[in-house]
Amino acid sequence: MYTPPPFKSDRAASLAFAEARGFGLACAWDGNKPVASSLPFYLTSANDGTPRAAFHVARQNPLVKLAGGATPWLLAVNGTDTYVSPDWYVSPDQVPTWLYQAVHLTGPVRVMSDDELAQQIDTLSAKFEERLLPKKPWLSSKMTAGRLAAMKKAIVGLEMTVEEVEGSFKLNQHKSDADYTALAQALASQGDADAREIAALMRAARPLAFAAVTVQDMQTTTLEERNA
Repeated sequence: MYTPPPFKSDRAASLAFAEARGFGLACAWDGNKPVASSLPFYLTSANDGTPRAAFHVARQNPLVKLAGGATPWLLAVNGTDTYVSPDWYVSPDQVPTWLYQAVHLTGPVRVMSDDELAQQIDTLSAKFEERLLPKKPWLSSKMTAGRLAAMKKAIVGLEMTVEEVEGSFKLNQHKSDADYTALAQALASQGDADAREIAALMRAARPLAFAAVTVQDMQTTTLEERNA
């Protein structure tokens, strides 16, 4: 991953982002071309703290044959993104760009045992069912034994040992306070939900810059009221 220093996320923040997202693009190389599938996952860690990503794919997925641990895979996890117009900056001579959040996890992948797969199914569903509370969580035990067994036979559990963690959170951190706040305010006014989310992330990343803008606005308002 190409990551200019201002946008580089540290390891802990990158892993936390990946775990919170829980959905990514698993990519491998079959010797001739890349093979990839979008899939949900969750993170665990080995006894020594090494991160591990657990997921599963259909048994017929070509990724299964590439899970021998010989070559590393890439698990690309993307977050919110949005376009930026040069017109939104205070400074002149700006160019269009794109703001985004992305984390890449890299490492070898192995096939899980049947027992590990059963645990993986329950852990993965629990991760996302929790987001639906107070709905009563779905459990694999709700399925008939025959149907559950057939489902397990149709998929293969996979686990990546994460050897490299790379994160890029491009929120225009390198811009001046004036350009940064002007851009965030422009994004916050857009109809696109992703643009507004990026604006909120920018505000959270540099709250002091926005505090200064708020004070300036208050002073301007007071001056206008006095002159009215």
